[in-house]
This record gives sequence, C-alpha cells and structure tokens, in this order.
Amino acid sequence: MNHINEVGLKETNHNSKLIKEEAQYIVKKLKKRSNPIDANWDKAQWKGIEAVTLDYHMGKDPKFLPKVQAKLMYDDKNIYGIFKVEDRYVRSVVQEYNGNVSGDSCVEFFFAPDSDVPLSYFNLEINAGGTPLIFYVAKPWDNFTKLGKEDIDQIEIAHSLPEVVDPEITEPTTWTIEYRIPISMLEKHSKVTHPKRGTIWKANFYKTGSRTSNPNFLTWSFVDNPKPNFHLPQFFGTLKFQ
Repeated sequence: MNHINEVGLKETNHNSKLIKEEAQYIVKKLKKRSNPIDANWDKAQWKGIEAVTLDYHMGKDPKFLPKVQAKLMYDDKNIYGIFKVEDRYVRSVVQEYNGNVSGDSCVEFFFAPDSDVPLSYFNLEINAGGTPLIFYVAKPWDNFTKLGKEDIDQIEIAHSLPEVVDPEITEPTTWTIEYRIPISMLEKHSKVTHPKRGTIWKANFYKTGSRTSNPNFLTWSFVDNPKPNFHLPQFFGTLKFQ
C-alpha cells in the first residue's frame, strides 16, 4: 500500500514496516534573516517550514525511542538548520571540538554539497550541550579531514540545554539545537554546488546517544545496514532547493 506523506515522500508497506522509497526534502529560501540563532523552534522564520521526522532506527530497539524533527533553510551565504528532540536519558559531557560528541545525546546532519560527488560529504555532529564535530569525508573511513577551530568557530550554534548535562536527565525532556553554516567555509574543503532553485544535494539527518543509558540510532533516510553506521552515503536522501 503506497501513499504520499506530508513532505511529499512516497512510502510503501514492506514486510510490515514502512519504508521510504525515496527520502526527499524541499529546502526553502530564507528571504530575510530577522532573528538570531537562538534554538527557538517556534520563532516566526521556522513557522512555515516543513519538518522531516527521523522515523527509522538502527540496531537494537532502545528502551525509549526519542521523537526527532529537523528543518532546513538557506540563503545566498548560509545553510540554516534546527532540530527538536523529545527525549529521555539525556546526557552531554563532551566539550572539546571534534570530540566524541556522538556518545552523548547528539543530533547530526550529513550532507554532500557537491552535486557531482554525492558520496563525499561533511558530517556535522552537535551534542545537546552545543559542542560540534565536523569532518569532510572524501571516502568513509579512508580519506577524511578534521576541520580546525578557525573553521568550526564560523558555524553559529545555539542550544537549549546547558553545555554539560550530567547526571543524565531520565525524565521526559525536549531539547533543541539550531545552527548556521557559512557556505564560504565549506568551500575551503569541497566544491559546492551553490543552493538555488533546482539545486540538488544528498544528505541525511541522524540522532544518537551511544554512551547514554539509552543507546539510540535514528535516521531520516532509511539505512539498510544491520549495525548502526551513519557513514553510508549511498543511503542519503535528497535535498531539493526551492
């Protein structure tokens, strides 16, 4: 049985599990930046933007399954993103750039900005305390570059929780991460097909927390792999800039 969901994705019931045949997201242009990056999911500029939901989980089922939504926008100079996580068992202790933030409660945006090379990508990972990791991965596990402090400092990040969340918050907790990525910074490490109407990028959104008491590995675009592994760009979905 097939149907079209709210973000225009065709879905099919396969082996009693809903599988997206093609994960697609329309990225709208921000006409006028009127608000700061402040992790406010409900502010005006995000109101009319559709959210993707991270409906797929890799690995063993967690004791609690977070509900995760994400949105994107762009302008001529930046990519803007925001995550909203309805969570439990939230822990965030890593504070150094490019540290093991994915062990914490963490959201991630992997994206290939060169339309001609869809298997090479940046992985931006941000824990609940706002600490980032970002690499440029030309080839998973073989050829990658860790971005330095000068580049990372250009990414503007806001977070709703404190920089350190310890002890773990076990009760229901909603947290948000908002970020702005300058396109000029990306161009230091990769060719970039500039966002405009008709531009296509490949990407995926993730949520993890491998070292919390509730390990979880959520994805937007379905990843057909028995063990949790986000570095499989062949399963990225499609971003269509409008």
